[in-house]
Amino acid sequence: MSVLKGVNITKIYGNNKGGLIVKALDRFNINIEKGEFVGVMGPSGSGKSTLLNILATIDTASSGELLINGTNPTELDEKNIALFRRRELGFIFQDFNLLDSLSIKENIILPLVLDKIKLKDIEQRVDEISSLLGIKNILHKKPYETSGGQQQRAACARALIHNPSIILADEPTGNLDSKSSLDVMESLNNLNNKENATIMMVTHDPFAASFCKRIIMIKDGKQFLEIVRGGSRELFFKEIIDSLSMLGGKYNDLA
Repeated sequence: MSVLKGVNITKIYGNNKGGLIVKALDRFNINIEKGEFVGVMGPSGSGKSTLLNILATIDTASSGELLINGTNPTELDEKNIALFRRRELGFIFQDFNLLDSLSIKENIILPLVLDKIKLKDIEQRVDEISSLLGIKNILHKKPYETSGGQQQRAACARALIHNPSIILADEPTGNLDSKSSLDVMESLNNLNNKENATIMMVTHDPFAASFCKRIIMIKDGKQFLEIVRGGSRELFFKEIIDSLSMLGGKYNDLA
C-alpha cells in the first residue's frame, strides 16, 4: 500500500522577467509503501530540502502530483491543509522543536490534546510509546533538563503518538554526538520494526542512513541512484559510502 507518492515533482524558483531561474527538482518520482524506512541523501543543493518541504506540504511543487494516503494536499484549503498536516504527518526536526515551558510528557501528548483525545487514551498511548523509546524516566522533566539524545527521542515519540501516515525526519542526528545519534537511530529503528511506522529521513550522515531499508540519492534535482539494504547494517553502511563517492563533490558536503 502506497502511503506517499510523488509523480514528476518539479520545483522552479525565479521567473522569466530577468530573474534567475533555478530548477530545484526536475520531474522527481518517489513512492513510499506502508512500513518502509526510506532515506534521502545527496550533496548540498541537490534538492533534498526542497523535496522534504513539498512532501511536508510546507511548500508546493511547480508541477507534478503528490498523494499522501490517496489525498492530494494541494486540493485542500488553508484550514483543512493544517488539519491534514497535523493528523497525517509526523515531524522530527534537527533542533528538536520542543517547548521549554512544557514537560517532556506534555510535549509528547500535544498532538493528542489538540485533537481532544480522551485522557485515558492519551495516558495509555504515552505509556506505550515512552516505554518503547526508553524515556519513561524523564517524562516529568523539562526539555532543558535532559540531554540532546533524550530530547530527540521525545521528539520521535511526539511524531508518532497520533499514529500519522508517515514520519518525516529532517537531519534527526545533525545536532547530536555519536552516542546520542546511535540512541536516536535505534529508536527510529524500533518505531519502524515494532510499530510498523513509515519513515522518510533526509540526512547527510551515512551512519544514520545505514539504519534505513532503502536509500534514494539525489543529484541536481533528479534521482541519481537507489540502493536497497540486503544484508547487515555494516555492509549497507559501506555500500552507502561507496555510492556517495559516485555523486562527486566534496566529502564534507555529504557527511
